[in-house]
Amino acid sequence: MRVALDAARRAAGEGEVPVGAAVMVGGEVVAVAHNEPIGLGDPTAHAEVLAIREAGRKTGNYRLAGATLYATVEPCVMCCGAILHARVERVVFGAADPKAGGVVSLYRLLEDARQNHVTAVTGGVLAEEGGALLKEFFRTRRQ
Repeated sequence: MRVALDAARRAAGEGEVPVGAAVMVGGEVVAVAHNEPIGLGDPTAHAEVLAIREAGRKTGNYRLAGATLYATVEPCVMCCGAILHARVERVVFGAADPKAGGVVSLYRLLEDARQNHVTAVTGGVLAEEGGALLKEFFRTRRQ
């Protein structure tokens, strides 16, 4: 999660919403990304999606069986879809997202047995630190 938090800080430094993600496979970090929708001009360029794309390239497989994705904030519905399609085994997230969270806040997409894949979920890991990054970012933007 610390690697993802460092990525979130980089996002803030670039004027992006400070969300970071990292993918681990076999105990090794294979991908790290941060939000880049503004910089890339791509509304799908969320940290989780970019990290999944990078992990797929590095592992040579679009399926990330056995992978754990760490995200500083609860993934949104779009990111949950990417997580499910990639067959990520586990998601660990920090701060909940009561306005857009697809993991526990608004929906429980990753644990829904009606899907063709179920992903284990652990939330609240270093949530205060990730949440503080978001609060500071938006506080500064409003001033």
